Amino acid sequence: MKIRVDIRKTLRGGAREFRLDARFTAVNDRIAVFGPSGSGKSVTIQCIAGLLTPDEGVIQIGERVLFDSGAGIDLPPQARRVGLVFQDYGLFPHLTVEQNVSFGLGGALTGRADRTIRDRVREHLRMFELEALAKNFPRQLSGGQRQRTALARALIRHPEVLLLDEPLSALDPMLRERVRRELLAVQQRFDVPMVIITHDPADVETLAQSVLVYSHGHVEQTMDLAYGSAPSSRERVASILAQLYPATDN
Repeated sequence: MKIRVDIRKTLRGGAREFRLDARFTAVNDRIAVFGPSGSGKSVTIQCIAGLLTPDEGVIQIGERVLFDSGAGIDLPPQARRVGLVFQDYGLFPHLTVEQNVSFGLGGALTGRADRTIRDRVREHLRMFELEALAKNFPRQLSGGQRQRTALARALIRHPEVLLLDEPLSALDPMLRERVRRELLAVQQRFDVPMVIITHDPADVETLAQSVLVYSHGHVEQTMDLAYGSAPSSRERVASILAQLYPATDN
């Protein structure tokens, strides 16, 4: 599915000003967004999800236009069919796992929920291996379990694209490798395009088909990853980041 983004957004805080000028078209199903903190990655994701409104431009997913300043189109977040998982997962601490998952359908599971909703929630709990944890609260979950809960909530509405804002950064290194494989399996099972913000070349090696390299509010470079005789994706991304950001650890 094609994802087209061509937007401008200016953010101001006190004497500071940040200008986003993001332009890219991606046709692959797994897209990694690279760049240092403050380069505009999360702002772009929030604009796609409808949490921020660009000053001008166009956002299009497949044939659906989510935002077009010239045409006066600005779909609300709930109408965009976008799944979003934040870095901290954004789970509601006062809701159980099953209630958090059901919130993706528009509200927490209650006694008045019909059988269709209950069956759908139960199905997603099973797919993400959360059935035994259905009555637990987020504070009782491990990092991987919280992430699976957030993914189940994001995917229960069958979104057209899944947006992940550094979903692995809070996990320890050994757990990250397992969760990478789980993310890949989830993307393939649901057949949903995935855009993931990451600082780790290992995420790219496992997950990405395309890479967007951000710098100072714009896309510095777009890479379609090739294999065979070409260097590995990790080597290519690490090399490009070393050239663009020599002062970082990336």
